[in-house]
This record gives sequence, structure tokens and C-alpha cells, in this order.
Amino acid sequence: MAIFTFDTSHVLGKVRAVDTRRVDVQVNTDEDLRKARVGQLIAIALPGAIEEWLIGVIDRVVKTPIQGEPPDQNFESDEGMDGVALPRESVLNTVRITLVGTVGLTSDNNPRFSRSLVQVPEIDGACHVLRDAQLQTFMALLSAEGKTEHSLEIGRYTIDEKAAAYLDGNKFFQRHASLLGSTGSGKSWTVAAILEQAAKLPSSNLIVFDLHGEYRELSYARHLRIPGPEELGKADDSLLFLPYWLLNAEELQAMFIDRSEFSAHNQVMAFQDIVVAEKKKTLESMKKTDVLNAFTLDSPVPFAIGNVIADLKRMNEEMVPGARGEKQGPFYGQFSRLLVRLNSKVTDKRYGFLFQAPAVAHEYKAMASMVGQLMDYSVSKAQIKVIDFSEVPADILPVIVGLVARIIYQVQFWTDRNNRKPMALVCDEAHMYLPKKDGKNPVEQRAIENFEKIAKEGRKYGVALLIVSQRPCDVSPTILSQCNNVVSLRLTNGDDQATVKRLMPENLEGLMDTLPILDIGEALVVGDAVLLPSRIRIHPPKEKPLSATIDFWDEWTKAPDKPDFAKSVENMRRQNRS
Repeated sequence: MAIFTFDTSHVLGKVRAVDTRRVDVQVNTDEDLRKARVGQLIAIALPGAIEEWLIGVIDRVVKTPIQGEPPDQNFESDEGMDGVALPRESVLNTVRITLVGTVGLTSDNNPRFSRSLVQVPEIDGACHVLRDAQLQTFMALLSAEGKTEHSLEIGRYTIDEKAAAYLDGNKFFQRHASLLGSTGSGKSWTVAAILEQAAKLPSSNLIVFDLHGEYRELSYARHLRIPGPEELGKADDSLLFLPYWLLNAEELQAMFIDRSEFSAHNQVMAFQDIVVAEKKKTLESMKKTDVLNAFTLDSPVPFAIGNVIADLKRMNEEMVPGARGEKQGPFYGQFSRLLVRLNSKVTDKRYGFLFQAPAVAHEYKAMASMVGQLMDYSVSKAQIKVIDFSEVPADILPVIVGLVARIIYQVQFWTDRNNRKPMALVCDEAHMYLPKKDGKNPVEQRAIENFEKIAKEGRKYGVALLIVSQRPCDVSPTILSQCNNVVSLRLTNGDDQATVKRLMPENLEGLMDTLPILDIGEALVVGDAVLLPSRIRIHPPKEKPLSATIDFWDEWTKAPDKPDFAKSVENMRRQNRS
């Protein structure tokens, strides 16, 4: 069975140089050189093999004049502008190719594509361009191999719109993935397209960290939101309160303690001691002996923040007996600033989801209920959970997103292996809470470290990351380096392009040069989950997220109406748009 049938119209040239995965092809005529296009696929027959072909991508097409050669007596000529015959310039036509895989026949004579390169081509081996029927044959083979019971159809190949492009759903999430692209390139559409297909699976489990409410109207998802100031007194299953006792010691310290203060070490010591004592009171009152035996400072046990403030205030004002009457205690005046910070945040309604949660959220069993909100996939519309973080103050956003991720990971870690169900965290706008750690404050560092742990170890416990960002150069390189699958839409910033190129194998640098010229909704897909690194036009989702850019000029051409600024100002004061 012949896989490809080439004629003279497909001939490109002969191999003149081989270097591991790069091949230089010498092209004899200008007519043959015009067949070569950057990004086009080619096939080179393997020496001594029957129906086995190396597949490559054209990276570069070069026409180089050869200097210093004496003219041939029988040279071909071109006619000049004045009709005088001129000698044709001696040139060396070269096409550079990157090898990406092998097509061959299996034992039962079926064609198969593999990313491996068992051999390299021989010098003077014939090189053919894949186009027309031969290109369709190869792309059909690629689609057929990609379409399996665990495949995810993401779009169509740019070089052949008839061929469906698939991702391996297992490898895409097993090895972590990143979805990158400038504003307006189609990131939200791509996320929604993936969620739409995942929602059809009976026990999929994806949690979307939505920072701007873009995905709040997806009909197939369960919607949760961190409550804003106007929702603190409401009882609603869609509200996700995160009581302060869920924070571990470092997160609590990052929120309340200023490390630059002279008395910071005393603040840390006293604060930790009081929190430990309060947590132990809770466990002792409930006779949780088994938990007490394994108790640590970070154990998520309810305690009363009011008691902590009262104890700190007592120590801050304490007077002790001295030789000549009372004198100031050992911590007198050292906690004044800490108490101001504690009181301001505990009473600030912006932080109400932490410190003003309803009484039921402070019960011992409340954490299990909250984890059920986050991780349960067994009921209707629970396969996709969208958490709206838009009401979270920017100064603590990283620690709150990191808190949710850490709880999910730790619960997954402590779940019995036989009952553990894999899940994926979709981190939208990741650059806002997963930045580079250098020079960042403790709040941001805590969040980054939580996600770095998941990036390094999450796959062992069935936790995957899908990092979504418009500024990959600002995202933690440790997290991005763990993403073995990259879906990159158009990137126009040079720093962002350089970051993505560093994530790619060196042999795909030519493909990466197309990043700034991709169309909207078109992506370069590279990694373990795709058979062939390719440009793919992403399928638009049926339900589109709320991320459409406002058409400024169209809006400005409409007749003006009377704006109600008083209402907007009042909404700002009330922290409520309704």
C-alpha cells in the first residue's frame, strides 16, 4: 500500500546537509523554489525503507547569489531592459527544514504517524512538497490518529481546513498546559471551547478561577462567587465564604504582620501562640483527641479571631509588678500597629467573606461543606465550577486564590487513592496572582508557592493546571516551565514572544516566529497532547464568554443620552451595582 504518490510537480530538491533534526535541501531551479512556503510540510524518503517517510516543516527559504564564479560559455541569459542579452546570475537555492516525525506502515499495513525520528535522511535524498491530494492524505491520517476515545477536538488545521485538529485529553491535562495570547486574540473563547466539551463528560471536574466575571453566564456550569460587601448577610448556595481560620500560619502572617517593623518577630511569636491556644480550645471542647495528637499550627480548625485580638490587646497594655510598683510588661506597646491592622481588616466589609462569614461557616463541619461546593462533580452542572473572584480586594487577591488552590490540592492529597478523581484548575488572568517571585511581597509569594507545588507535584495526585494569561513574561517561570503543552494565540509584545519561545524546543523556533501574525482565534499548539506542532484555527464555542471588546467608534456614533453619575457614585459607596 502506497502512502504517498509523488510526481515531478511535488519535487523540491535533494538533501545537501543533515544536522540531527534540521535538514538543508538544495533546489535546482527557481520554479521548484517557488513551491516552498514557510510553514509548509514536506516528505523525505528514508534510505533503504519501503514506504517510510520523514515529515518536516519548512523554516526558511533562501536564494543566495554565488560570487566570484567565472561565467560559463554556455550560460543561460535574461534579456535586459534595452534588449541586450545578460548572463543569468549564479545562485544557490536552499530550503531549511525541521523534522517533526515519521510516517510508515504498521505490521498490518496501515499508515501511522509518529513523533519519533529513528533515522535521518541520506545526502542526496529526494525531498517532496506535501500539497493537494498528498497533503490531504497526510492530514486525514493525522486527524484519524488524533480522534480517539480520549480526544478533544479543538479546531481545524490552518494548512488544511478540512482536517480536524485534536488534542489528547489525557496528555493535555496530565502534563499541565498554558494558554497564552494578547488581549483580543481569543483566549476566553478557547477556554470556553474546552470547557464546553469537558462539560459533556459524565464525571469531568474543572474549576475556573474567574477574575472578571467573564464566564458567569455559562449555562452548563455551577457558579460560585466570593461575596462582596452587599451580600454578607445573604444565605445563598452560590456564595463561597472563606472564613479566616482556613488560612495557614504564613498566610495569616502575610495578611496582618509587617516584617519591616522592629517588633515583627515578637508579633509573629505572640500571634502564633494565641492562635494555637484558641485552636486547641476548639478541639478540646469537641473531644477531638485524634486530631489533637496530630495538630499543627496550620491545621484548619475554627477559632475566634475576637479572642486573639483581646489577648494581643491585653499583652500590649499589660502592667506587671516591679521593684517600685507596677511597670510595663515585656510586650507593652509592641502590638499597637498589629492591633490597628487586625481591627481595620476584621471590620472592613471588603474582607467580609473572611471575617464576617455567617455563624454556620465557623462550625467544625463547615470545611467539608465548602469543599463539597468546590470539588463535588456528581450533581447536575457540577462538572464545571466557575468561581468569581471579582469582589476580592486586589491587595489580598493572590493569597485568596492561593488559599482555594491549596485547599483543593490538600484535600485531593489526603483522599484515598482509590476514591481520588482527577481535576483541573483553570487559572484565568494568571499574571495577576502568579507573578515572578523576585521582589514580590509576602502575600504574593505565598500564592505563587502554593501553585508551584501543584505544578511540580499535582499530577501525582490528579490535580492539573491550565494557565491562561495575556502576559506570559510576567508569570512565574517555574510554573510555566512545568506546562508541557502550550496553546499560544497571537502575541505582539516582544518579551511575551521571547518567553513562549523559551518554552519551546529549539527546533521549533521558526514556527514561533509566526506568533505576532496569527489571526484572531488562530493558535500555535505544541506539546505532548498534539501529534504535530501546528497552526490551528480554534472552534468558537456555542456559548461565548462576556469578554467582547467594546466597539468605541460605533458607540461614539450613537446619539448621546443623559448619564446618571449620581447613581454610579452611590453604587460605588454601597459597593453594589444593582
